[in-house]
Amino acid sequence: MEEENVVEMMERLDGVVAALEAAAERLAERQVALAAEVEEHVERCVGRITATVESAREVELEKRLAEAEARIAELSASAASSVVGRKTLPAGMSAMLAKQGVSLEGEGEVALEAGALDAALASLSVEQRIAVKAELLRAGMLR
Repeated sequence: MEEENVVEMMERLDGVVAALEAAAERLAERQVALAAEVEEHVERCVGRITATVESAREVELEKRLAEAEARIAELSASAASSVVGRKTLPAGMSAMLAKQGVSLEGEGEVALEAGALDAALASLSVEQRIAVKAELLRAGMLR
């Protein structure tokens, strides 16, 4: 009888071991499924967070771009309306040219020929001729 009890217990233990093995296998499968589900959930959350951060950055960059474009338009408008350079000669320069026989009186813009100016300024030193020509160029009166 004792042998029968031992055999019966061995059979029961074999059944319990088989049931435990099946349970362990089901737990392992469930763990793999849960890990995949968690990974998918994390990817979705990270994707949403990334999209939120990127769209906030895009909004900030679009705002800065609009501000820069407005500033460029403002500067372009102010540059177009500003006076480019001096349109008159200093009084001393006009008097010196008049002494040399060069008249700047006339209607509209007066433009001098370089050859005529050289002849009129022949009596001046090289430095003075350069200064006179620079002033005339600055005033837009020398072609």
